[in-house]
Amino acid sequence: MLCVMSVLNGFEELIEGMFSRFDPDIRIEAVEGKSFDCSTEAFERVRKLPGVTVYSETIEETALAEYAGKQIPVRLKGVDDRFEELTEIDSILIDGTYSVYDGAFERAVLGQGLANQLGIGAHFIKGMHLYAPKRYGRVNLLHPEQSFEQGICYMSGIFAVNQTQYDNEMMLVSIDMTRRLFRYGETEVTAVECKAEHGKCAEVRERIQSVLGNGFKVMDRYEQQADFFRIVRIEKLLTTLLLAFILLIASFNLLGSLTMLIIDKKANIRTLRFMGADDRLIRRIFLYEGWMISLTGVAAGILSGIAVCWSQQRFGWLRMGNGTEYIINSYPVRIQVSDVFIVLSIVLAIGFVAAAIPSNKSTKDQQE
Repeated sequence: MLCVMSVLNGFEELIEGMFSRFDPDIRIEAVEGKSFDCSTEAFERVRKLPGVTVYSETIEETALAEYAGKQIPVRLKGVDDRFEELTEIDSILIDGTYSVYDGAFERAVLGQGLANQLGIGAHFIKGMHLYAPKRYGRVNLLHPEQSFEQGICYMSGIFAVNQTQYDNEMMLVSIDMTRRLFRYGETEVTAVECKAEHGKCAEVRERIQSVLGNGFKVMDRYEQQADFFRIVRIEKLLTTLLLAFILLIASFNLLGSLTMLIIDKKANIRTLRFMGADDRLIRRIFLYEGWMISLTGVAAGILSGIAVCWSQQRFGWLRMGNGTEYIINSYPVRIQVSDVFIVLSIVLAIGFVAAAIPSNKSTKDQQE
């Protein structure tokens, strides 16, 4: 149980680390509507809050990218000059450099999967066209191309988060370009992203929420990827329940052993009665023996599980494939103290029930 739960913790930590390189510590969105004005007094207070080290404005919309005759819908994310400080974008670049504007030309940084679909590389000099539907006005059926805003940008880099929702869909451009494409105002955004001081994310999040009120959602990294982490927790819960059920089946060995011991010790039980032992004492003797068996088993199991997990962390002896098909070479492992107590509680509870049933029969059989 401990080994399986630790592996699930390891995978959760691995994916969390991938998201943390791209997702901000805190993301602010409007509860109603998609865009909002970030030039209000409340957002100025957020910008100056203690604990907020980076404050960045972003616009995220869907656009159509075209390159060399290939057209693909993309999630266009317009970022400002502080996005590089906000995230660890440099650490996930696999080709080129991070730049969304070089002073003369608009630049773009694409996810690896999206770049492959478009057939474009970080050092290609041909421009990529972007099309966005006009926010205002009617659609011209005779000239539908006039219903789109157009822009052109040039490749600067390719990143890989190893998550489909980013690698296959996301394109980073300057926030000024997105404002022109989608006709947003100079202070209009779809989200504000912040970086908090190390270890103070929860505290900063509460401060921001109190400043902005209920009209805005202030989300930490877990809330930004709520669906993913909810699935991971459900998977861990179901796995724990399944292993507990297997342990319950295995506990019949303990029940059977104690039952055979009671049958074998009938003469000794009778002798104890003649010596003045009552039913409660006799039941307690067999109950304690069952607990001793359970405690010995859980102690040996937990120590063995910790040793196996430590060796996996240290040496990575249980590998995934041949080390080239996956992001990591061996199974990730992380032991949580809470998991140790969960395993201990489950085993002791099952052991108590398995020991209580035959110990109660020890006195009933003698009475009969």
